[in-house]
Amino acid sequence: MNSIVADNLTKKFGSFTSVDSVSFSVKQGEIFGFLGANGAGKSTTIKMLCGLLEPTSGDAAVGGYSIKKEADKVKTVIGYMSQRFSLYNDLTVGENINFFGGVYGLYGNSLKERREWILDIANLRGKENTLTGSLPGGVKQRLALGTAVIHRPEIVFLDEPTSGVDPVSRRSFWELIHSLSEEGTTVFVTTHYLEEAEFCSNIILIDAGRLIAEGNSKFLKSNYITNKIFEIRSPGLIELLDSAKKLPFVEDVSIFGNSIHLMVTSEIEEADDLKNRLESITGIKLTGIEVIPPSLEDVFIHLLEGKK
Repeated sequence: MNSIVADNLTKKFGSFTSVDSVSFSVKQGEIFGFLGANGAGKSTTIKMLCGLLEPTSGDAAVGGYSIKKEADKVKTVIGYMSQRFSLYNDLTVGENINFFGGVYGLYGNSLKERREWILDIANLRGKENTLTGSLPGGVKQRLALGTAVIHRPEIVFLDEPTSGVDPVSRRSFWELIHSLSEEGTTVFVTTHYLEEAEFCSNIILIDAGRLIAEGNSKFLKSNYITNKIFEIRSPGLIELLDSAKKLPFVEDVSIFGNSIHLMVTSEIEEADDLKNRLESITGIKLTGIEVIPPSLEDVFIHLLEGKK
């Protein structure tokens, strides 16, 4: 059963097309990753799916309701959390919970039950009177997610929810996402952190408003990258990067921390062969080279570079 079905969803702002005929489906209880660079059309797509922005053409069914014809009903079955935390910093923890509970029509025992749940998952027991603005980012993030699903929506949209949060807090947040999925909530999430997409059961890559790839992590890595990728270390990393871009046996090259990832044509088989060629042609000494499995970031860069 599908929680979301998008059919040629399109949004134009004057002559600019932000989302261009995007179609996909999301299964109930799935953690669905929606990835792309800034300006790719992710947030615009989410706003349409939430019934906040009317599509120029196409349609989508969210929780069984048309976003064009039944936007008000769509809003009753979804939760939403933005990258800027959908919380009021000048309210206390308890006041935020009560406010969002009231917005979603929760009172009495129903609100009390969900309030207790939120305090537990955000580790805020005994801190109900603490100003929300004074909370650490990771704690505030969990509180924001709790308020977004306080009404037990069928679907929750998370738009860059871990932006600016430390790695430990991000992992803790994803554990919470998985628990929601296991309870049957469909989670639609956008993220800048491609390593986080490994936690998603299905992924879409979008660029300039168009869908460029879809599948789970394993599928994307095995179907969109077929040639070998080498991780290379060198004291002359930047010079090597610039030189490698011009070589005929190099398909893609990008910097990853203190190394570069280099995708080669099929004529290159062994690390020693590549090392000898690079050192001979560029005159730059390599201190390490090895074949590595592709990451989602390798896939993304490869697809984007292929469009240029």
